[in-house]
Amino acid sequence: MNRMLRRLISAPLTLTLALSACLLPASAAPQPDVQLASGPLTQADFLHTEGKKLVNAKGEAVTLRGVNLGAWLIWEDWLCPYEEVAEHAEALEVLTERFGEEGAYALFNTYLDNFITEYDLDEIKAMGFNCVRVPFWFRNFYYDDAGRKILDANGEWDFSRLDWIVDECTKRGLYVILDMHGAVGYQSDAPHSGKGGSCGLYDDTPESEQYRKLTDELWTAIAARFRDAPAVAMYDLLNEPMCDVNCGELTRRKNNTMIYTRLYNTVRAADPDHIITLECIWTPLALPHAALKGWKNVVYQVHFYQNSDFIFNLFVWLARLYYSDVPMLMGEFYPHKKTTWKNCFSTMEKYGFSWMLWTYKAAGHGMWEGDWCLRGSKDGFERAKLRTDSYEEIARKFGACLRTENGYQDSGHYERDVAAFLQ
Repeated sequence: MNRMLRRLISAPLTLTLALSACLLPASAAPQPDVQLASGPLTQADFLHTEGKKLVNAKGEAVTLRGVNLGAWLIWEDWLCPYEEVAEHAEALEVLTERFGEEGAYALFNTYLDNFITEYDLDEIKAMGFNCVRVPFWFRNFYYDDAGRKILDANGEWDFSRLDWIVDECTKRGLYVILDMHGAVGYQSDAPHSGKGGSCGLYDDTPESEQYRKLTDELWTAIAARFRDAPAVAMYDLLNEPMCDVNCGELTRRKNNTMIYTRLYNTVRAADPDHIITLECIWTPLALPHAALKGWKNVVYQVHFYQNSDFIFNLFVWLARLYYSDVPMLMGEFYPHKKTTWKNCFSTMEKYGFSWMLWTYKAAGHGMWEGDWCLRGSKDGFERAKLRTDSYEEIARKFGACLRTENGYQDSGHYERDVAAFLQ
């Protein structure tokens, strides 16, 4: 997720999309029925792709309609209740310098324990959603970009946060999209990957090759761990690759094809059965066709934050037309100003998209989070001063006050704008 509207598509691209709409015939597909599990997910609910559809092992078509759990495992300053630092990498560096590595991660874990809990998953299920997309980054598993692993009490590589979310969602009949929001070495220049201006995953250098090896290692471990988990809907290999990088679509397509081919093969070696989703933001031109690469059981994904119903409709239509042989996922979106809820939902329904709202909750500052989430606070939140607050004060601000039931408000969007589309 990027800050506000800096993802605007350029005027020349908008014109190209408009001309394409005039020249190419529409090709809408009816949306499959949404399947809401009445109990825990089982192997019968394991998803795969068939043409443009997601289908479970019972042969039933499934559309995923869900929310992102942004600002949980990876932080963004405008969504999170802290100040005096800008990015998650900087936050960990500051806390480590002040309190040591053990103290820094203890504070991080306090935050994680409280920001998303079983209460939130119960709420998401009760709302009628059937999926959560879970953004994470490499420093949930490595202390640094040299590959020093975070270990649990048994000396094993610690995947307890992903284990917890997958287990709890399984119990509630919720699917999970596991989203690598920040890869080792960083896959974009955007700060939402953990550290802005640091895109080092693609370079032809020994250092970047080491980053790619560690990203392979991490995806291998995740895919092996969850290969039999029916609640895992798909693996989202890289969030918004090359976002904010100053390059054209041909360069973006070249680099995306290189890294996705590698990661696709990495995951398939560990897990041949789960769906893999590949992101082709910000235009439908940023990825090759799946059939040309031999990619199977894949979903193509786009994100949208434009301030225009017209551009939204055009964008969704062209993505569906251009990638006509795979299911499509709107992995992040939030109607803003002139982009309306009704139009977004009806357009995605028309063209058979699954979708994930950005985001479920936020505790940021400088805005009323209800513009961008379902749970927030009009009055704001008490923010931890990471450079000057005491350890105890930061722990308190990362404690029970972060729990949704302790001070968050309904933005009004669910009842007013979303609920009818989940019936």
